[in-house]
Amino acid sequence: MPLTFGRDISPLRQPLRQPSSKSPHILVIGGGVIGLVSSWALLDRGYRVTILSKSWASDEQRLTSQIAGALWEFPPAVCGQHTDAISLAHSKRWCMTAYHMWDAIASIPSLSRESGVRMMPSDFFFPEKVEEDPRQYSKMAEIMASGVRGFYRGSDIIEDRGVDPSYGAIDAYELMAPIIDTDKAMHWLTSLVESKGATFVTENIQDDLVNVEDSLRARFSADVIVNCTGLQSFTLAGDETVYPIRGGLIRVINDGTTFPKVNAALTITADAAHSSNEIVFLVPRNDNILLIGGITEPHKWDLDLTLESPIIRRMRERCEKFLPGLKDARLDADYPLAQGLRPFRGSNVRVERELRRTGSKIVHSYGHGGAGWSLSWGCAQDVVMLVDDTLAGLPARPMGSRLGGRGKMEITASL
Repeated sequence: MPLTFGRDISPLRQPLRQPSSKSPHILVIGGGVIGLVSSWALLDRGYRVTILSKSWASDEQRLTSQIAGALWEFPPAVCGQHTDAISLAHSKRWCMTAYHMWDAIASIPSLSRESGVRMMPSDFFFPEKVEEDPRQYSKMAEIMASGVRGFYRGSDIIEDRGVDPSYGAIDAYELMAPIIDTDKAMHWLTSLVESKGATFVTENIQDDLVNVEDSLRARFSADVIVNCTGLQSFTLAGDETVYPIRGGLIRVINDGTTFPKVNAALTITADAAHSSNEIVFLVPRNDNILLIGGITEPHKWDLDLTLESPIIRRMRERCEKFLPGLKDARLDADYPLAQGLRPFRGSNVRVERELRRTGSKIVHSYGHGGAGWSLSWGCAQDVVMLVDDTLAGLPARPMGSRLGGRGKMEITASL
């Protein structure tokens, strides 16, 4: 009997609610993880869905969603940032919805293999006792109460994982977290939403959606447009606060031959590091590849990093000091360096209806930064709610006003 989430539901590759020819049609713009997971949720809600994107997941020209580290984290994340309490509160809610969905997928062996989603130990290290940093102590308490599995706190983790004590790690805790092979997962998600009935259109929109909303809706017979375009939202949402934070990850062979196999994610987060530029981010991508990171370079738009770039050399040296065995690591010859642009915005993640045009039927979901996989399902839940509101003719409201407003909607998705 297949696992279900929320209630007894239909087989995975069928929509939870079968649409009819009269069901509302939703045009989702963006083929990354946010667009695909939002489409999955909308399809299971019984909507007809068309996904429009300028490019799709491939092994030749990888999307940002494929390049991502894709380690689930409780906010604020390793490379995350929040400028206000409302943003952080939203992200905590969104990330726990995603946690339970990825955990459900990983719990079915066949689905875990097909999707590349696994639950693995995730260890966080600190340069002082957690109690000595009020922010970290508060965050740890929230994690313990959040419903994550396998929480354990103890400095013995440092020795168990082979961390060099001279690096400065004093304290640590561990939890079971979703770790996602993004290449495999993106191909799986694309295939899955197609089997649920989504239509795919390859096209590059280069105008503010407010200016072309009527023509797009007419051309695609769309009742609502959902914008999930990440950095493209600088143009498509007319949002000049959107900007990239460039990241890079070295890929090495993790088969246990040249250094002890790493079977857990090992991280020092930006808000706990000696410097926010000295992130340690070691994440098993799959059975044979380990990702070594990380860096954060705001407002860098070019993907011109190499293994010899000073910031990449410093990143590797930093991680080798943290975990000395990495000095003997062999590069993945086919794909040694992954680099991408995390889509941030000045006012944090935006999951909100269009407010600039009265009566607009545009819903936005973008600006997820380095946490797209961690927030995906929670944001999809809110996207579905906003689409429902739009079709019901309810007035649009600013994002912050929804905290404490409508009751939490239980997301349903067929597993």
